[in-house]
Amino acid sequence: MNLQGASALVTGGGGGFGGETTRHLVKAGAKVVVADVSDDKGAAIVEELGGDNVVYVKTDVRKEEDVRAAIAAAQEMAPLRVTLTPHGGPVLAGRLVGKDGSALGLDGFRQTLDFYLIGTYNVMRLAAEQTARNEPVGESGRGVIITTASIAAFEGQIGQVPYAAAKGGVVGMTIAAARDLAVAGIRVNCIAPGTFYTPAFGDFMTEEQAAERFAQGVQFPKRMGRAVEYAKLALSIIDNDYLNGETIRIDGGLRFGPKG
Repeated sequence: MNLQGASALVTGGGGGFGGETTRHLVKAGAKVVVADVSDDKGAAIVEELGGDNVVYVKTDVRKEEDVRAAIAAAQEMAPLRVTLTPHGGPVLAGRLVGKDGSALGLDGFRQTLDFYLIGTYNVMRLAAEQTARNEPVGESGRGVIITTASIAAFEGQIGQVPYAAAKGGVVGMTIAAARDLAVAGIRVNCIAPGTFYTPAFGDFMTEEQAAERFAQGVQFPKRMGRAVEYAKLALSIIDNDYLNGETIRIDGGLRFGPKG
């Protein structure tokens, strides 16, 4: 798919994965809407990239009106062809039954699913609605939606039931959504990252310190992933029209054990 003359929507577009992907999309010729809840991060990446190729729209992925506003902003710049959902959110962590014998909370479980699964579904359905209205471009069709899961969807660790459930749901939607949207000429793929060093780590540890703690099970290269590698994979998925209905792990060969 050629990104020239196309727009893209990136939820969490001011964050680690989202920010790097936004940079790559703009470099490839797309116009990008940074859909984020952080005004500071949104303003920073717009200022960094400059020009009229990127705009920030404050967006809570759980809210239909916010997502529709971000989609409208993208469509105003150019036909919406690409949607990515690397947004973050709060995560409830803990064993199902704690050391004190109490059950893990239900509200936190719902909140985790709300951001990572329901929020992803909300963006997917509304973006697909708009993309399906645009004219197709040859064999590339109308566009592509790329969701973001985690390898925790496959090997959830102790204390990760809410997160694993949310990300497992994102993986589960992939082939079903690809089949639903095939008639509209819209592809759906999912990226499942392993352990990545994102800007959030920079507040309390270096990349080397983070790798020593979190990259022990990585086969090669023996380090954490970098946001630029997520962005490069996203651009490869966009470029390859025959890639559809797939969840792609990007983890250096890491397989989570029971404990982190």
